[in-house]
Amino acid sequence: MARDLSQWTPCPVPGEAVLTGYGVRLEPFAADRHIEPLFATLCGPGNESLWDWILHGPFTTQGALRDFFLTRNASGEWRTMVIVDEASGACLGTASYMRLRPDQGSAEIGAVLYGQALQRTRAGTAAFHLMATHLFDDLGYRRFEWKCNAQNAASGRAALRYGFSREGRFRNDYVWRGRNRDTDWYSIIDCEWPGVKAALDAWLDAANFGETGEQHESLSAIRDRLG
Repeated sequence: MARDLSQWTPCPVPGEAVLTGYGVRLEPFAADRHIEPLFATLCGPGNESLWDWILHGPFTTQGALRDFFLTRNASGEWRTMVIVDEASGACLGTASYMRLRPDQGSAEIGAVLYGQALQRTRAGTAAFHLMATHLFDDLGYRRFEWKCNAQNAASGRAALRYGFSREGRFRNDYVWRGRNRDTDWYSIIDCEWPGVKAALDAWLDAANFGETGEQHESLSAIRDRLG
């Protein structure tokens, strides 16, 4: 059922609160606290491929990485969240609220930079869950977006796994690193969020994981089972 918007008012801007759950903590980006550990996690030898599909980078100095995040956050384009392991305090990666339209209740998750220790883990899914829950449940947003290079099949699979629906393709969207980029758009909207959240909650439940951390049931299987 469509949401009654007759009394609609703009939403708060996301990305200003610390979010915790499932063993991770998401902190609003602070250069003086986060750049050194993020540089170690996201940059340097062995990490170049993390930037393969990002419009900028990779960066070879802490100063360049600092300027990258500071410029976009200072302009209001992004609200970057730093993903921290609660047990160890290690910085595991980042994800940013982007294309912020609080007047319309819409935002994007983008510039997802997961260090190698965060990739394909329960904590990585938990970080997305915390960001989406904050947006929909705490701030009352209507729409959460995911966009990726049409050639980035892994990103498209991740969007569908999390529960996004594919909306279409913007052709000739960017000239990117001397090549054309078509952009695929995905979204979750407010009426879909309860079902998406229920599947995420069930997948993240400790009972869904064995002693060595292997999942018993995939997120897509849980979503199909819950309908």
